[in-house]
Amino acid sequence: MGDESDPGRLYDLTAARTSRVVLAAYSTSFGLGARLLDAPTRGGIDAVYGLVRIADEVVDTRRGDGAADLLDELEAETGRALERGWSTNLVVHAFALTARRCGFGHAEVDPFFASMRTDLTVRVHDRESYERYVYGSAEVVGLMCLAVFLNARRRPGEPLRVPDPVLVRGARALGAAFQKINFLRDLRTDHDELGRAYLPGVVPGRLRRRDVEAFCREVEADLAAARAALPGLPVRPRIAVAATVAVYERLLARLAATPPEDILRARVRVPDTMKVALAARAAGGQLLGQVASARSPRPRKVLA
Repeated sequence: MGDESDPGRLYDLTAARTSRVVLAAYSTSFGLGARLLDAPTRGGIDAVYGLVRIADEVVDTRRGDGAADLLDELEAETGRALERGWSTNLVVHAFALTARRCGFGHAEVDPFFASMRTDLTVRVHDRESYERYVYGSAEVVGLMCLAVFLNARRRPGEPLRVPDPVLVRGARALGAAFQKINFLRDLRTDHDELGRAYLPGVVPGRLRRRDVEAFCREVEADLAAARAALPGLPVRPRIAVAATVAVYERLLARLAATPPEDILRARVRVPDTMKVALAARAAGGQLLGQVASARSPRPRKVLA
């Protein structure tokens, strides 16, 4: 329950709960990993996902007349909230609090909204526009999540924890991998219902086996970079990311094994029970590794 004696705190808590509802309603895979986080970190991830989801709904669900104006309004309100730390939009409010605490802002938010705006105007992507879109729609989201992992538990007055290049590369690669897997899985829906072709050089209605194989290799390289960055994360985020990666790796494997014509016919998915089992196994592996590392003898210091 919120502290009703402190209206400001109650509003912050209500905003955080609103973002959590958005995540729970829209994503089982991402939400599964989030549940493995400690409370402050999970709240930050909820806030990032909440804003991203609302923008996505504007361009994918609302779309059509007025969608551009709605997206402009959301971006403007987000910018104002980043400056003043308050918004009448509960999801934007939670996002702004998280951004200010964890040290991200326009450098990530502006490319994100630019990619969302592209969804209203660009129908077919070439390699350049595809890479720019993936950066804005997914890689910067990975960077925001990384900032949350490192700084959600930061106390007032403590300096921000700045990620090293390996963590930055891993965060960008992880966001890109998740987005690209969704591109392949939703190829038919994006083309037939939304009129978009994200994958450069791929004709949605004539998906070929070599298209799938080449694309899966690209995603596998992203996932490898993400896995390489895992040891640099705090323990709970490392467990949560490993669990989420395990689910998406299985989804990628299923897509790779599915005939192209079937990818265009029905949405490939991982059953919820399998998601839980995969996440549990990955989380358990990270925990065992942590215990083994803690028990291993430390090297003795050599005195000169």
